[in-house]
Amino acid sequence: MRSLILLLGASIAVSSPAIAGEFRAYDAASFQALQNKNAATVVFVHAPWCPVCRAQEQVIKKLVATPEYKDVNILTIDFDSQKALWSKFGAKQQSTLIGFHGRRETARLSYNADPDKVTSVIASTLR
Repeated sequence: MRSLILLLGASIAVSSPAIAGEFRAYDAASFQALQNKNAATVVFVHAPWCPVCRAQEQVIKKLVATPEYKDVNILTIDFDSQKALWSKFGAKQQSTLIGFHGRRETARLSYNADPDKVTSVIASTLR
């Protein structure tokens, strides 16, 4: 019974909607819902071993902790295990940030952790 409760809890957590300012694993339903709400969203193609990804993540975490960027949704795609998914977005490598405002792509940045450039991508999602 305890295993079933844990399993049900895990499936609820996976299917819950994305919360702004929080890093969440990409799933098509959440992305679609965010697009339908005209929400600010960043799709972040990352790899845990990538130093540029880690640097980008630190910049993003600082930004979404501020009032100005608190409503930006961050959806992550794992570079190592989700090639079909990141390919669908036209990403060519890890450390790719793709900004969206609703259905419109607003900016894109690959393999660059310059704080000003990362901020530019995040800011583009609010316009």
